[in-house]
Amino acid sequence: MIISASRRTDIPALYSEWLMNRLREGCVLIPNPRNPYRFSRVQLAPYTVDCIVFWTKNPAPMFSRLSEISAMGYPFYFQFTLTPYGPAWEPNLPPKSKLIETFRQLSRMLGPDRVVWRYDPVILTQQMDVAYHLRCFEEIAGYLEGFTNRAIFSFLDIYSRVRRVLESAGAEEIQERDMLRLAEGFAVCAQSHHMGLFTCCESVELKAYGIQHAACIDAGLIQDILGCTIRCRKDAGQRMACGCVESIEIGTYDSCTHGCKYCYATSSAPAVAKHAAEHDPAGSLLFGHLPENAVVFEREMLSVRDRQMHLF
Repeated sequence: MIISASRRTDIPALYSEWLMNRLREGCVLIPNPRNPYRFSRVQLAPYTVDCIVFWTKNPAPMFSRLSEISAMGYPFYFQFTLTPYGPAWEPNLPPKSKLIETFRQLSRMLGPDRVVWRYDPVILTQQMDVAYHLRCFEEIAGYLEGFTNRAIFSFLDIYSRVRRVLESAGAEEIQERDMLRLAEGFAVCAQSHHMGLFTCCESVELKAYGIQHAACIDAGLIQDILGCTIRCRKDAGQRMACGCVESIEIGTYDSCTHGCKYCYATSSAPAVAKHAAEHDPAGSLLFGHLPENAVVFEREMLSVRDRQMHLF
């Protein structure tokens, strides 16, 4: 079993105490995002968890906890989103200079293979045009050279739930000609800074520039971390262009307080504020409590390493 923590919220930055309590207790309750009365109980024992994939924009609050997570027997790596956007787009993040140093510090702790840089999403406006992104990607890549071996980028998808906010901020639909110009420039830059370059959930084909499609929940990287082969399938719950393998998501929508304008996992600021106020670090749920008429399903947990052994 691979744990995703989390596509839906920034657990390392905001809820690391809760996560540690869940790992120590060995289970977590996950609400069904489509049914408020259905929940899954997921066992988090180290012998069932093959790897934890952390998604974050600020892992610093996790630093003091990483040695304990390792000592408990959980392999893990980080997807670290680091963009050039300021408070107008990402209002509740530390300054970029601090985040760059945080990235470098995390890499010193774990090694460059276990910290993946995400330049995600690429947002085009009149001010943040192709030249702007080429300049910013080059600058950040220079700071991160030697501290990561992999960079992933994606182009902004203007989902209906965030369309009004994005368009009012000046975001534009990205044309294919601009995608190709960015891809070519990013590829040259990544190569010069000794990074592999990948796209996340993009159907546009960029192999001509040496850019491959990413798997953010990456079987190859997980096998390298574990030192053994795993057996897993493509995650059918993700978009067609997504290369991720199956994982169990333990985050919850409408719980990230970063306030990023482009976030698809947040429906409104009041919803986030309500859920943040209901957060209990000792609770089995990320926020709130089980309703009286809740139905809890036990998820079948099986190590993908054990599954390989059972097949032979």
